Amino acid sequence: MRKVMRYLLVVSACVLLAAFVGPAAAAPERVLRFAGQFPEEHTSTKLMRQIAEEVRERTGGRIEIRLHPDNELGDYTLIYEELIRGSVDMAVITVPSQFDPRLELGNINCFVRTFDEARTIFAPDGWIFRKMDEFNSALGVKLLGFQFEGFIGIGSTKPVNEPLNPDVKKGILLRIPKMEVFKLGAEAMGYRTITIPWDEVHGSLQNGFAEGVNGMTPAAAYTILKGVIKYWYDLRYSVENLNYMMSLKTWEKLSDEDRAIIQDACAKVSAVSVYLAEQDQEKYLGLMRDAGIEVRTYADEELTPLFARVSATWDKLAERFSQELIDEFKKEYSLR
Repeated sequence: MRKVMRYLLVVSACVLLAAFVGPAAAAPERVLRFAGQFPEEHTSTKLMRQIAEEVRERTGGRIEIRLHPDNELGDYTLIYEELIRGSVDMAVITVPSQFDPRLELGNINCFVRTFDEARTIFAPDGWIFRKMDEFNSALGVKLLGFQFEGFIGIGSTKPVNEPLNPDVKKGILLRIPKMEVFKLGAEAMGYRTITIPWDEVHGSLQNGFAEGVNGMTPAAAYTILKGVIKYWYDLRYSVENLNYMMSLKTWEKLSDEDRAIIQDACAKVSAVSVYLAEQDQEKYLGLMRDAGIEVRTYADEELTPLFARVSATWDKLAERFSQELIDEFKKEYSLR
């Protein structure tokens, strides 16, 4: 009898404890690693978090997306390789071009001129999306959407000579990403260039190995280089347009329902990203000024001659991209 009583007391205690604590949360059926390249406070990371939260809610916790921002898993060139291998499931990164030079397509200088144009150009039914989806898929990566970061300018540690005049040598050594489109654009504008990886830019500017940076929006430059750059030239000659991507190895393991949920979550933040970028462009120019950085902005008509000079270099990409692709690109986006 005493044994029975002890058993009943133990069972009662367990029931009471369960009622007090509540049911344990079910473990997720699938955990996806999601890599990003910006710090925690950056808009890009906030949008990553929004995707993760929506997917968790809509799958009832079956899918958990774990965020790895700020190059935690490696820079964008390494992350793209990991997407191909399937060791990273998702990423929102600049797309490198070491496996296919045509992946530089969305970074060609001087073909997007306004935020309104960006909303149309980078829409899921746009020419750029279709081409980039085709090129990524051939490598084992699924394109889910674009995250428009904003327009790129030049940040520098010393003044640039006549930034609007492409015939004048600029007097600084400019860091560029390892992409031919940036090299052609920068040199057409009159800069000497050097390729430096993203995560080494801060140190390179600090130690004088480079004197300027190409390939950053005001938000990225302020977040990463505040206290290093002294000048910002808001030339808007190119865009930072991250890609939301998933390894096809991961994509093929998902049900149609879960694919649709993830793709829809990415599409939502893609659509809102252009509006957020427009707000951030002005916000961070203001923060730069507040931080003592000399900011120079320009009217559209002032930038037109520079854009015309750079767009004249597009044909030089035919050897890397194919003449057919460049002809299509020019038909879509030549200066009007």
